[in-house]
Amino acid sequence: MKVYEAANLRNLALIGHGHAGKTTLVSAMLYTAGAAPRLGRVDDGSAPTDYDEEEIARQMSISTGLAFVEWGKTDSKVKINLLDTPGFNMFVHEAKMVLPVVDAALVVVDGVAGVEVVTQRVWGYCDEIKLPRMIVVNRMDRERADANRALESLTSAFGRAVTPLQLPIGSEKSLSGVIDLVRMKAYTYEMGGNGKGKEGPIPADMAGVAKEAHERLVELVAEGKDELMEEFFETGTIPEEHLVPALHEAIREDKLFPVLFTSGLGNIGVDELMDFIVDYTPAASEHHAIAGQPSEGGSEPATRKGTDSEPVSVYVFKTMSDAFAGRISYFKVFSGVLKNDAALQNYNRNTLEKFAHISLIQGKQAVPISELHAGDIGSVAKLRETLTGDTLGDKASPIRYPVVQLPEPAITFAIEPKSRADEDKLGVGLHKLMEEDAMLRFFRDPQTKEFLIAGTGQQHIEVVVSKMKKRYHAEVVLKAPKVPYRETIRGKADVQGRHKKQTGGHGQYGDCKIKMEPLPRGAEFEFVNDIFGGSIPRNFIPAVEKGIKDAAARGFLAGYPVVNFRVILYDGSYHDVDSNDLSFQMAGRIAFRKAMEVAKPTLLEPIMTVEITVPDEFAGTIMGDLNSRRGRIQGMDNKAGNTIVKAEVPMAEMLTYGADLTSMTQGRGSFSMEMHHYDTVPQQLQDKIIEKAKAERGEVKEEEE
Repeated sequence: MKVYEAANLRNLALIGHGHAGKTTLVSAMLYTAGAAPRLGRVDDGSAPTDYDEEEIARQMSISTGLAFVEWGKTDSKVKINLLDTPGFNMFVHEAKMVLPVVDAALVVVDGVAGVEVVTQRVWGYCDEIKLPRMIVVNRMDRERADANRALESLTSAFGRAVTPLQLPIGSEKSLSGVIDLVRMKAYTYEMGGNGKGKEGPIPADMAGVAKEAHERLVELVAEGKDELMEEFFETGTIPEEHLVPALHEAIREDKLFPVLFTSGLGNIGVDELMDFIVDYTPAASEHHAIAGQPSEGGSEPATRKGTDSEPVSVYVFKTMSDAFAGRISYFKVFSGVLKNDAALQNYNRNTLEKFAHISLIQGKQAVPISELHAGDIGSVAKLRETLTGDTLGDKASPIRYPVVQLPEPAITFAIEPKSRADEDKLGVGLHKLMEEDAMLRFFRDPQTKEFLIAGTGQQHIEVVVSKMKKRYHAEVVLKAPKVPYRETIRGKADVQGRHKKQTGGHGQYGDCKIKMEPLPRGAEFEFVNDIFGGSIPRNFIPAVEKGIKDAAARGFLAGYPVVNFRVILYDGSYHDVDSNDLSFQMAGRIAFRKAMEVAKPTLLEPIMTVEITVPDEFAGTIMGDLNSRRGRIQGMDNKAGNTIVKAEVPMAEMLTYGADLTSMTQGRGSFSMEMHHYDTVPQQLQDKIIEKAKAERGEVKEEEE
């Protein structure tokens, strides 16, 4: 395999809504460039970048797939690295993870649906990092595909910088080619053919429309460039030799978002798309210098230019777990030249890693290569401690590249192994999957003692469970998690707790008087020693506190921990012979329970801050649904045809929200939530929760008996 330098590298992420045809478009590019023997299809499982068992079964991308093509003139070919990202809400974080390692994004839009909710979300990710974007309106051979409607949808969502560089010839089943508005030539194709277009004149019936579109494009490119404006006014156009570099610059600087038209499945316009990528998209050598985090002892952050002359540095943007090869790390060489068998320092973990057998990735195939230059993307197996987000490089020139910040998972399930054998495999399998998936969490709730698994939505968790079964032979059961309620008090109490037990030999005696009072939310527990005169010896006072803490952890109303209260120990008595630590612990517990009877105990529930994004037409439905869930609307915002609703909603009402939101919005809504505070449960609900908790504890006791 030929080694490419940064000037001849193009790194592109294909992003957009699910079912826009990103994976099929990659398949068509590989086939047209001769890198694949056939045009792979998603529906029969032959697409090169969707090779995982789950992806084939569900006919959708779940994680980012990598491939590359060599394209261009024989003497000066360019290598195009393609990162095929998922377009479904649950997995769109995969797209966000790879955007920092590419030089441009190819936003793929469906020719019928136009801009959809995930299109807008990934566009926003690109905005955050000022990433150049090109738009491909794909699937133009579909019934009801309409170029004008798609363009209206794009300009409405993303502004007047969206401009076509092509026009389709025909539409739906009669789609036969594209018109290049820069060179003013037409290219026609055979549906499902080899992807090589035949050059010819623009059809007479489209000449007027094409001329008008060309003039609009030239005018837009000339804006802000004095020399081009002068040329435009003098001659009425800009020659191709001036227009191409001006377009390249406008795209690189985010001043222009060009639109092209294709049919991935029909293999129409795909060769022109690759020509466009070679001519107009930024090369890896044009990537701006990357700033890392400040080095130790230095105030200024280190920076790297994407050139071979800089010290070598690589950033790991993805990790995969393979049954045979072990852990596979996907990385970008941000600077320098990485040679096979190089030993690099992991700056995040302060360990040395050996890059033995570096490879390029072509779908599921690893293609060995001797070295990778700045700007290229590759993979390596069996790094011992390196994980996604780590930076490695020359030990003498440390730099740590910023890690992509992802939101917290939106949904949590309780997870139980089906058998003892599954229990042993559960932890190992989940930790390997967590290395692959940055949005997956696995932890134990200290209060409910349940093992919990958290992710972006129900489908995300179902995929994880399916992978657990297929890869690691661990079967699990998912349940809705228990809500971590708390108990607290609203009133005050002044009580005595006395423990007295006489047996043969030494007895047990402990006596304490306490005052209990509420504290503000979040204050947990405070113990005040107000003993004067030695009514309780100093060495027994910690035992009283321990007894109260133990009793508080077991709860009073429904077995949930008691919080936000203060206990003042102010008096008591002891016996010279019969008093000991255990006696005063028992006295503390008795005093606590007596105080709770008096101090108006109540239940608290966790309240979540929820942010929901839905298309405008669903806003009313969402608001009504939130009200029915005891939600309090905190604010609303509108952004590019979407309504963003912010609310505070009890966790108990949000346990099944992911599936409910999907059905309410036809899968076009998304949400995120995080814990905000605890608040009092309404009285009518308290009685039901307490009754249910007592019943469960009764069942537990019966099982134990």
